[in-house]
Amino acid sequence: MIDRFTEQNFHERCDILIEKDETLHEVFRLYGYPPFWVRPNTFQTLVLTILEQQVSLASAFAAFKKLKERLGAITPNKVLELSDEELRSCYLSRQKIVYVRILAQALLSKEIRLQQLYYQEDPVVRNSLKQLKGIGDWTVDIYLMHALRRCDIFPIGDLALVNAIRMLRQDKSLTKETMMDISEAWKPNRSIATMILWHYYIKSRNIKLLH
Repeated sequence: MIDRFTEQNFHERCDILIEKDETLHEVFRLYGYPPFWVRPNTFQTLVLTILEQQVSLASAFAAFKKLKERLGAITPNKVLELSDEELRSCYLSRQKIVYVRILAQALLSKEIRLQQLYYQEDPVVRNSLKQLKGIGDWTVDIYLMHALRRCDIFPIGDLALVNAIRMLRQDKSLTKETMMDISEAWKPNRSIATMILWHYYIKSRNIKLLH
């Protein structure tokens, strides 16, 4: 049975974490519940996630917005109809043009079927997507959390998550291995813990999210 968070159980899952963890409780005391951060299970969502790799959210959104203005709905067919030059005019780097094209071709050839992934276990989803050039663990983690709403994902490759834990623990030298150990106490709701920590990072740094 795949464990998913929903709008109906999201706050309940937050409460479970807040009640047993002092650090997460402090975030809640300061800033309340995190937003219900989800995205549709679509090619467009995966394109946005690829654009978010290793850049600021503002830069990624600027490219995504430009691509949407050009195409309307971002679909595999429409992306493949654009030349490299046209994609570069939408602020996509050469690498990301390659990654987005490969993903589009995988969907059109039915090598990847997003609706099937919805029903598959996390390791199967991870293995399927990581066969594609340009998709690594961070991209899969974000997809599993936002699009498939899986409850127990801990994207240790995410800089905002790492920085939030170091800030809250007041320890800049905290290693990722130690963070993984800390996250054990948050199972089976590590996705929700991650969202609480993102919420802290965004609010404490007064980061304005674009939509």
